[in-house]
Amino acid sequence: MSLGGQTPVFVINSAPERQSGRKAQISNITSAKTVADVIRTCLGPKSMLKMILDPMGGIILTNDGNAILREIDVAHPAAKNMIELSRTQDEECGDGTTSVIVLAGEILAQSLSQLERDIHPVVIISAYNKALQAALEIVSRISVPIDTDDDSQMLALIKTSIGTKFVIRWSDLMCRLALEAVRIVSADDAGVRTVDIKRYARVEKVPGGEIESSRVLAGVMLNKDIVHPQMRRRIHKPRIVLLDCPLEYKKGESQTNIEISKEADFARINQIEEEQVKAMVDRIIEFNPDLVITEKGISDYAQYFFAKANISALRRVRKSDNNRIARAVGATIVNRVEDLRESDIGTRCGLFNVEKIGDEYFTFLTECTTPKACTILLRGPSKDILNEIDRNLADAMSVARNVVFNPTLVPGGGAVEMAISVSLQARARTVTGVEAGPFRAVADALEVIPRTLVQNAGGNAIRALTALRAKHANGEHSWGIDGDTGEIVDMKTYKLYESASVKIQTFKTAIEAARVLLRVDDVVQATRKERRQEQGPPPEEPVQE
Repeated sequence: MSLGGQTPVFVINSAPERQSGRKAQISNITSAKTVADVIRTCLGPKSMLKMILDPMGGIILTNDGNAILREIDVAHPAAKNMIELSRTQDEECGDGTTSVIVLAGEILAQSLSQLERDIHPVVIISAYNKALQAALEIVSRISVPIDTDDDSQMLALIKTSIGTKFVIRWSDLMCRLALEAVRIVSADDAGVRTVDIKRYARVEKVPGGEIESSRVLAGVMLNKDIVHPQMRRRIHKPRIVLLDCPLEYKKGESQTNIEISKEADFARINQIEEEQVKAMVDRIIEFNPDLVITEKGISDYAQYFFAKANISALRRVRKSDNNRIARAVGATIVNRVEDLRESDIGTRCGLFNVEKIGDEYFTFLTECTTPKACTILLRGPSKDILNEIDRNLADAMSVARNVVFNPTLVPGGGAVEMAISVSLQARARTVTGVEAGPFRAVADALEVIPRTLVQNAGGNAIRALTALRAKHANGEHSWGIDGDTGEIVDMKTYKLYESASVKIQTFKTAIEAARVLLRVDDVVQATRKERRQEQGPPPEEPVQE
């Protein structure tokens, strides 16, 4: 239809689902709250485990917030946004993945009452920004420094990360493994401190044995065996050559045809191939190595010459493994045999040996002097348990890495959250206008962490929170919740401190997520073309008169 001969104006197609205004905001807040409720019981030392069946039929047993949400398939865009928070927190800090979701969900839930009072979302967001700045000031005020070279302080910190996880029974062992691994891979490059645990601290999980026999190897472990049965399987202080080229006859790039007129030519071709491989091997033997490792193949002919020269060899080693070996033994990876120099040979390895664990052969390059790469060998009864230990250990290593860069601690057990909550409540009284409400909403939301700790420990939440609030009102900011009993304790005597960088990231991420979702006032679900074709023609598009 058109008015007065005007061109008809088509509005949005009625086929896609659309929510707008207050309805969209309530929908977003409800879905975010639902995600938070799923993992609320996973907070604290008395947390419950979740058992998840993945699409392949495997089982995941964990109480790690990020691991749970990674496996959950959700349809609502706001819920997807919440799950993304957990992943970001895990990549940035390694710890606090459950806290950030619970906190973000509670801040959004508290925002609902502000929206119902007809406070504009932009005003709420502005108040949240001010509340975040105030929270960060309080964190810096109550934080205490840590000496990263003091083992006892570092182990106590890492224990707070592991204390809520499955591996708490072996917490001393896991803390030592994490700290040792971080110490090995930390390096100073031109005055800049780097700790690359992703690239240079590899975790090898071998089912079988006891969890107590897990250890950090001062070197590298590979799932490889020597290429020739007559080669040595154990060498003390080996000279190691690392290659990135094949020790085989170089074939043509594309299909190569050779015409042979007499039999002698064929013999000559074979001879040339052998001579070329022999020249490569001779060039390597000149440097008198004990072990040759290459990322490519080694021909049978080359293997024979190496075995004859009493040199052990490994082939088809992964690029990442070869880089770690280079850092551990002080060798340089060479791309062409002709470029090999004496300075490229690795001499910092103390022992090369091949062992059979279970049904597989593993190569160990250990006892390295000043290794800059390591392997953490985890043993355990089953793959599922090993995977969970691996996840917990990765969190512990991330916490240890973060504290190297930001060596400050804050009291744990919900003490920081309660300190910020009490301060924000006091500050809200001085704020004039409608911003006082959102200020109080953030203060109330922060109490969710100590409250959840009490509930998960089976304590009386109202009594514990009232007592804790009273302590913080008196300026005793180190008081928090004992996650095992649900009672309030002084964290100075309880010796529970967390990394300040984890807390700062948690508050920033949670409030940022709440701000983003509050700014959404329209959710339009676009339909895919294939689906529309299956459903037949769409309904007639309405026109605006």
